[in-house]
Amino acid sequence: MAADPPLLALLAGALLAAALAAPAAGAASCPHTNLTANFSADLTMLQHQLRGTVRLAANGTCALELSRFDLLAASPSARFWATDGPSMADLAAGRAFSPLPLNRTFRNASLELPFARPLPRLLALYDPDTSSDFGHVFLPNGTASELDTSAAAATERAPTMFDNCIPLSGTETYRLRWTLNASAGTVEIGLEAAIGSEYYMAFGWADPKANAPAMIHADVVVAGFTEEGTPFAEDYYISDYTECTLGKDDSPVSGVCPDKVYEDGKNDSVLVYGHRRDGVSFVRYVRKLDSDDTKYDVPVGATDEMEVLWATGKLRPPDTLRQHYLPQNHGGPKDTTYGFVRLNLSETVDNCLGPLDADNKEDQERIIADRKTPLLVTSAPAVRYPNPPNPDKVIYINKKEAPLLKVERGVPVKFSVQAGHDVALYITSDPIGGNATLRNKTEVIYAGGPDAHGVLATPKELVWLPDRNTPDLVYYQSLYEQKMGWKVQVVDGGLSDMYNNSVFLDDQQVTLFWSLSADSISIAARGEKKSGYLAIGFGSGMVNSYTYVAWIGNDGVGRVKTYWIDGKSAAGIHPTSENITFVRCKSENGIITFEFTRPLKPSCSGKVECKNIIDPTTPLKVVWAMGASWSGDDLTDNNMHSVTSSRPIRVLFLRGSAEAEQDLRPVLAVHGFMMFVAWGILLPGGIMAARYLKSLKGDGWYQIHVYLQYSGIAIMFLGVLFAAAELRGFFVSSAHVKFGVLALLLAVLQPLNAKFRPSKPANGEVPSRNRILWEYLHVITGRSAIVVGIVALFTGMKHLGHRYDSENVEELTWALMLWVLSVIVIVLCLEYKEVKRRSSDRSVRGHWVLGNTEEDDSVDLLHPDGTARNSESSSSGVMEVQLEPLNR
Repeated sequence: MAADPPLLALLAGALLAAALAAPAAGAASCPHTNLTANFSADLTMLQHQLRGTVRLAANGTCALELSRFDLLAASPSARFWATDGPSMADLAAGRAFSPLPLNRTFRNASLELPFARPLPRLLALYDPDTSSDFGHVFLPNGTASELDTSAAAATERAPTMFDNCIPLSGTETYRLRWTLNASAGTVEIGLEAAIGSEYYMAFGWADPKANAPAMIHADVVVAGFTEEGTPFAEDYYISDYTECTLGKDDSPVSGVCPDKVYEDGKNDSVLVYGHRRDGVSFVRYVRKLDSDDTKYDVPVGATDEMEVLWATGKLRPPDTLRQHYLPQNHGGPKDTTYGFVRLNLSETVDNCLGPLDADNKEDQERIIADRKTPLLVTSAPAVRYPNPPNPDKVIYINKKEAPLLKVERGVPVKFSVQAGHDVALYITSDPIGGNATLRNKTEVIYAGGPDAHGVLATPKELVWLPDRNTPDLVYYQSLYEQKMGWKVQVVDGGLSDMYNNSVFLDDQQVTLFWSLSADSISIAARGEKKSGYLAIGFGSGMVNSYTYVAWIGNDGVGRVKTYWIDGKSAAGIHPTSENITFVRCKSENGIITFEFTRPLKPSCSGKVECKNIIDPTTPLKVVWAMGASWSGDDLTDNNMHSVTSSRPIRVLFLRGSAEAEQDLRPVLAVHGFMMFVAWGILLPGGIMAARYLKSLKGDGWYQIHVYLQYSGIAIMFLGVLFAAAELRGFFVSSAHVKFGVLALLLAVLQPLNAKFRPSKPANGEVPSRNRILWEYLHVITGRSAIVVGIVALFTGMKHLGHRYDSENVEELTWALMLWVLSVIVIVLCLEYKEVKRRSSDRSVRGHWVLGNTEEDDSVDLLHPDGTARNSESSSSGVMEVQLEPLNR
């Protein structure tokens, strides 16, 4: 008597459930789960090319074993996650199942995950920072329904898992996976390639009757994705190396054509599953080993080693003339876009090590924002949201589901929000959105907010201007619902779009960009020639400047550091700790560009960098330098610049302009020569005349003294005015200027006190107290002025050397020293003669007229007729004695 089929099915299910519930023979069961040692389930792939099989540890310990585990590296926060279900709320309420970080790539790994509490209903690989579910597996907890689920999981595998895998291309970007079901006479094939969505994947069997591997008469399946993202797998027959040409009248069909275009052909491949994940195309289909189509299909032996072929290339979509997809000529070199392999389906092989890692993992459609065209923001049901799990309704931009939005810094982005009043658009740093403060998280909102909502009848216009401080990656989201939007890629459009002002520095080898805000300034510099590093400095030259140096390290990472430079060697370069933020540095074809933001006035004290203050109302001198290499640690003379600006550029930040600083060396040379004539010749000469020429008869010494002094003061004033006019200001900042001002004041004081000098006493009278004080003041002030003036000359030479690195400054300084020494020697000689003369004047010499050698300062040289100032000049008081010989 035949058994009732439904009764047999129930009996088989009961026996299977009992087998799953019974512990393994000879092994103690784990008290935290009802799973048996023969439990096995595959991880579903949602992101990061996740694959693997989960089992309960065979030795009865409380641990899960993972085998053939593949995963692309995730963020440091990603973990194995215990939760009750795959929804956003369940995942958010879950907990870490294992402390194992998932921030590295796993390649065909075997892991053991111990647990000390009951297993969750769902084991996921989850990133709580981005609410991303990479994939998961259901774990039954022992109820009847979940044991049934466990039984199904033991017999049904995830569509991404196969028994065998081999790489097809030499670059291992194209793989073949398969599972043979010989008893059913079928083989399930998985084609997997790191290619774009517009490319096809072809695989099939070559004509076994051919003498050499060839594509002609091959039976292949072409798989790929439609423009809507729907996977397909179609049976093709190759009759010629051309695109498919449909026959007209009596001409036959030829080329690479689907089997179904032939009168007696049909599609014998059946699509099972397909997806695009992380820039990788995956299509699974099943075909019969020996189909009924003997004309266009090649019979496949389950245990035979046969020649198979593969190819990849662009896919031409259907049009009005051809209602099917047409593979384009694959072209390219062999082992890259096409090839042949010997394959035996019955062999067990797994040569695929790890997940495919595509260069471009972003599969979402892209939208590039334009300055003039507004972006239409709506909402609609989710179909292929890129970051599962997701809500039922997501944001569409220009009718594209959660596209990747690309914007440029400095270019305004205009949104026309028509997504409904329950969708408030905003641009945020939070990848989840939905108001991060509700999750006790912080976020930066760049645009939008609770008012940015609208409908078709009354749309809301939102304008957002990304600037240089906007991060490279932000998100557009809804303020009221999590994970409705996706990524915004912020790129550098042109520096001129990102900054308000720009100027060329000296020699037009470096361009400086800047934008001012209330208390900070954003600066960018771009070299116009290839170099190993680029530096800009605030100062008249690289020496004594605050410098910012940018270079690309050996690890390929751009760096920007700040320095104070007070010397020409490596020892004169001192790192500083300036507060610079939003730092970027990149090199394109050897051209370095770097950016940073700094406060106008540093909020510190006691350090050299605290004096690096930028006053937007005052011109700032900027210089630049380039060199072959730079190091952030140990600098040597090899790091010195190979080219630098020849002069600073005066940048007026507030006005947005710049002007070249003139080469003032000719001006300063004239200034220095005039000062040398005044302080090195005329003024010392006047003092020497008053000291050593009083022996001359009359008031000649006095006239020489006054004329030389007034001439020296006049030339000194002309030199000062000449330099101040060319320098466009008089700044008491350097030591030279300070000594010069002091010498100027002392020199001006001399004619003033000469104007008010007390009267000279008559012969025989005692000088008054005021007269004595005046004489001391006049002498001390004059000689002090000479000393200070000489010091000003030397400091001026030093200042010239620091400012222009003049090569002949040292020679000029030595020449000035020799001149001063010569004058000192002359003064010493004259002083010796003066002392000797005065001692000899005390004796009486025959036939000479002895006169009073006291100075006569009564003549007023400023008076037109040179008459005496008072009565004391009317009588000279000269007494003569005539000595004659006696004639006896």
